[in-house]
Parts: sequence; structure tokens; C-alpha cells
Amino acid sequence: MSDAAVQPDPRAEITHRRVLNIALPVVISNATVPILGAVDTGVVGQMGLAAPIGAVGIGAIIISAIYWVFGFLRMGTVGLTAQAAGEGDSAEVAALLTRGLLIGGIGGLLVMLLQVPIFWAAFRLAPASAEVETLAQQYMSIRIWSAPAAISLYAITGWLIAQERTRAVLVLQVWMNGLNMVLDIWFVLGLGWGVGGVAFATFIAEWSGLALGLWFCRAVFADAAWRVWARVFDAARWMRMFRLNRDILIRSLLLEAIFVSFLFMGSGLGDVTLAANQVLLQFLMITAHGLDGFAFSAEALVGRAVGARQREVLRRAAVLTSLWGLVASGLLMLVFALGGGAIIDLMAKAPEVQEAARVYLPYLVLVPLVGLPPFMLDGIFVGATRSADMRNMMVISFAVYVVAAFVLLPPLGNHGLWCAMLISFVARGVTLGARYPALERAV
Repeated sequence: MSDAAVQPDPRAEITHRRVLNIALPVVISNATVPILGAVDTGVVGQMGLAAPIGAVGIGAIIISAIYWVFGFLRMGTVGLTAQAAGEGDSAEVAALLTRGLLIGGIGGLLVMLLQVPIFWAAFRLAPASAEVETLAQQYMSIRIWSAPAAISLYAITGWLIAQERTRAVLVLQVWMNGLNMVLDIWFVLGLGWGVGGVAFATFIAEWSGLALGLWFCRAVFADAAWRVWARVFDAARWMRMFRLNRDILIRSLLLEAIFVSFLFMGSGLGDVTLAANQVLLQFLMITAHGLDGFAFSAEALVGRAVGARQREVLRRAAVLTSLWGLVASGLLMLVFALGGGAIIDLMAKAPEVQEAARVYLPYLVLVPLVGLPPFMLDGIFVGATRSADMRNMMVISFAVYVVAAFVLLPPLGNHGLWCAMLISFVARGVTLGARYPALERAV
């Protein structure tokens, strides 16, 4: 990669080009994720049976949920690494990669050791038919052995983003997903390995992804700083990392609770409404993937500005990344308004589900605009490592969502549920926005 050895000057001017150089590779790499999901489903669908499709679906959801618990590792690594780079502390930049890899490796080993009780609990929470559960167990019992690689990749991805090396992240994502797709087709359609073939494909892709990610970090390993153990295991730095990751984890769990409770409350409104909501939530996921690149730009650029103690640069980073986020939000709103019906028809074939989803589509047209402030402010606060603010404002926003849902759901039904979801976005944006001046003053 051409950006492997070139590290941006933390005091360099924040330009539109610099923002886009970080953001666009992330947006493109995110586009490969749903394609992989479609290939996974498509290859097992060729077996002509329903159970394998359900098994891969539920198995992938459970494994993803397990790994998602460690998602704090990416966000925490970005903020700390970007600040160390802004301070010009290359030794700490290297040590942070080592700490992230240690957490990823140990976390992955714990997941593998605890797989039996984890799988048991997962199927008690999401029971399935005996055939689906058996096949899903087969899928997960293979996937789980790549847990150290999958979790360590959170740290590597965060570290690369902090270095503004998102082209490397793009290549990493395309390599992993591309290899996964090729192996899917070979193992399932060529060799007839069924559900196990899909799992083996992902297992190989994740370990190869870790190898490629480490290769992208090779310049660090050429220097001894990554293994100066007195610094790597410094108690004060570990405690700072622990507090940061703890707060991000709490924030993320509350955010996940909003989406899970949304689905649970929607399930009480009938199967058609539940299916319509599931389809419409994909619009929300598209929005999140579309804005991720600009939030990641904010994480990297704000982190460097905070590390360099440059308040004006921080403000410019926040403004320019949010400006491009606004452009992306406008484009998404236009796509949803003009093509939302076609997207719904593509994802759902049942006429009653299509009709129901169209009724609530206007809420999803608003999501990119309403969701922009919390998405971008999350990136800004991650870069500034203001995790306590993120946690506390998420607690407030979650409480606002719960009150809104209980007040609006009985009289308005699913309209009330979607209003509560939008209100939660507004609450996150307003509360984090209220804490932004304090963030600037602290620099």
C-alpha cells in the first residue's frame, strides 16, 4: 500500500480531500458486507432446503453478536492511537497496537473456551427447530475457532483508521469478503460441504484477514517499540484503556437494547408488521454504513487534533467531516424517497409486507437526517476519547426512548414505535451536542 509508511503530520491542514481520503474507502468497503451476506444465503439456498438457510442465518447472527461485544476495541483503539499520533508519541502508537492485539487474542481464546455455555444460552434465547439448531451448532462450532482473528481485527482496523490508512482497511475488507465468497462457492457448490462449507470459508477468510492486517502493520514490527513490555504493560495506560472501553461497551449495549426492544415490541403488532419493520431496519443499516466513513474521518482527525492540543483544528475537523456527512445524508434521503418502494419490493416478496413497509417508509426517509448528528458526534467523541460523556448521554437517550415508546406505542401502534426510534436519535444528538463545548474547552 502506498500509504503504508507515510504518516500524516498531525498539524497538517484539515482539507476536504483529506476527509474524503479517509471516508470513501470505508464507504466502499462497507458495501461489500451485504454482498457477502447475500452470497452466504444464496449458496446454501442452492441446496433446495429451508433448514440450511435458517441455520446459517441464525448461526451468523449469534457469532456476530458474540464478536460485537468486543466492538469497543475498534473505537477505543482509534481514539487513543490518533491522540498518541497527534502528540508525536510513536512509541505509544506502537504499544497501543500490541495492547489491542493482546486483548483481541485473549478475548478470542476466552470465547473459544466458553463456547459450550455461550451456544447453550444463545439457543435458549433464540430457540429454533431441532434440525436448524443442529446445523447452526455445526456452523458455529467451526466459526468459533477464528474468534482470536476476528476480534483482533477490530484492533487492527481501529489502529489503521487512526493512521488515516483507510485504503488498507478497504483492501483488507475486500480481500476477506472476496475470499469468503470464492470459498463459499467452492466448498458448498463444488465440494458439497453444505453449512460446514460456509463456516470453513469464513474461518479461513478471517485468519487470512488477520495475516494481511499484520502485514499492513509491518513497519511497526520493524521497530522494537511494539515490544517494550514496560510500556506495553504500564498500569496507568491499561487503566485508561479499560475505562475508555468500559464506557464504550456500556454505551453500545444500551444502543443495542434500543434495537432489540424495538423488534420485541414490534413483534406484538403482528407478523406482517414485524416483517415490515425487519425490512425497514435494513434502510437504517444502509444509513449507518453510508455515514460510517465520515464518522471514522472524525475519529481520526479529531483524535490527532486533541493529541496535538489544537482546538481550532479540532473544530475544523468536526465541521468538515459533518459537512460531508450531511451531503451523504441528503443523497441517502433522495435514494430512499425515490427508490424506497423498489428496495422494499426487492427485499420482501409478500404483497402484504410490501404494503405495510410502504406505510412506514417516510420515517426511514427521515433517518439519514435525524441520525446524522448522533452518528457524527459519536465519531467526534470517540476521537476525543470522551467516553464518559458518550456513556452518560446514552443513558439519558435510552431513558427518553423508553418513555417515548411507552407513551406513543399504545395510541399510535407501529407509528408510535418508529416515532420513539427517531426521538432516540434526536435525544442522542441533542445530549451529545450539549457536551461538545466542554470537549472543545478541554483541548
